[in-house]
Amino acid sequence: MKQPSLDPDDCTEAVIRYYADMVYRLAFARTGTKHDADDIFQEVFLRYVKKHPVFQSEDHRKAWLLRVTVNCANKFWNSFWQKKVQGLTQEPEFLEEEHLRLYDQLSKLPPKYREVIHLFYYEELSIEEISRILGRKNATVRTQLTRARAMLREVIKEDHV
Repeated sequence: MKQPSLDPDDCTEAVIRYYADMVYRLAFARTGTKHDADDIFQEVFLRYVKKHPVFQSEDHRKAWLLRVTVNCANKFWNSFWQKKVQGLTQEPEFLEEEHLRLYDQLSKLPPKYREVIHLFYYEELSIEEISRILGRKNATVRTQLTRARAMLREVIKEDHV
């Protein structure tokens, strides 16, 4: 899909279409359920429409959307309801069994590790970009990424036994 332009009158619908998958994947990686990811997705783009932010570049727009997604997910996890209720887990529908296995393995990681894995591998962000989006130090992100990889190796090893 064609990247939206920086024109302030840029069609909001085109921006939503272009970034929808990215925002949804991160929301799902943080929450683990379709329903909660849908809520976060809607909140992110509602904020985008209401605020009409002006960006210096497309990278700036992408970073803003990722940061708002992380903030909405954090708000979700810190809500009174979420602290008091244990939700049902829900698996996304994958076409290939390999993707389902990988999802299952990633879902065994704590959210903070799933999050850095997702941003690094799926969104192809650098350590510096991830640290800026998550509000963490570069060293913290590197450590979490290293730990997440080690945890994932262990999970994969256990699944193959």
